[in-house]
Amino acid sequence: MQKDKNTAFIKSKALELGFDFCGISKADFLEDEARLLEIWLNKNYNGKMAYMANYFDKRLDPRLLVEGAKSVITFILNYYPEEELTETEYKISKYAYGTDYHFVIKDKLSSLLSEMQSEIGDINARVFVDSAPVMDKVWAKKGGLGWIGKHSNLINRKIGSFFFIGEIICDLDLNYDGPIKDYCGTCTACIDACPTDAISEPYVVDGSKCISYLTIELKENIPTEFKDRMENWAFGCDICQDVCPWNSFAKPHNTVEFLPNEDLKKLKNWEEITQEVFSKTFKNSAIKRTKYEGLMRNIDFLKKNS
Repeated sequence: MQKDKNTAFIKSKALELGFDFCGISKADFLEDEARLLEIWLNKNYNGKMAYMANYFDKRLDPRLLVEGAKSVITFILNYYPEEELTETEYKISKYAYGTDYHFVIKDKLSSLLSEMQSEIGDINARVFVDSAPVMDKVWAKKGGLGWIGKHSNLINRKIGSFFFIGEIICDLDLNYDGPIKDYCGTCTACIDACPTDAISEPYVVDGSKCISYLTIELKENIPTEFKDRMENWAFGCDICQDVCPWNSFAKPHNTVEFLPNEDLKKLKNWEEITQEVFSKTFKNSAIKRTKYEGLMRNIDFLKKNS
């Protein structure tokens, strides 16, 4: 059957390109998520991230993003490092050690889409990598790639939660994978460990209190209520994932692009970083998102409140 053949081809090519897992779900309206997203926004948990309220309908219905969409193909790519950067007193999220994941995953997905078009024929499809109103974790869950944990990150039983998510939304009729059960159980490690109490209740994160939000998304000064609570995170935060028991299964990634560059490994005195050093060290890094001024604001806040 053509549907079986196309599904098998896509999953096989995904593994060849280095993706850890691939799951497929029906492109449909996310009815449950619509209600939850509305509640989350009404509580202002998006903080100053006004864009989270934009394109509400498109965020919930992939058929509004790709005409005739039938399938959401979701891919996850491990970024767990072999060694953590520990030579500096300031911490950055593991996902930012290497080349910006947007570039890496988009290249891989674009290559895959080209192969799909060569093998299968004319396909109406788009590649998405955290840059459009797509609910990545929800589609990954629907595609059976894991469950959404109490810290609101997707957890995979085999590799934990340190991975990136990307999608191809297309008009192909494929075999769909079903969701798996939630394996968080009674564990509250992530909730207990969050120094800013950002996990307001199991499975709900108040984004306006999250250290990742405060160090990346927030463009204003970090509120003084968070002094002594940032635990020296200068860009992002991994605390809720680091304490998750499922990440005992995390294994080092095999993606060369995610390795830290030599300039980053040699960087010691972050307080004296110049614009020139920032531009050279983080040329292809996700840290460019916060810009030089943003990173120095974070470091200054940590220095004053340590």
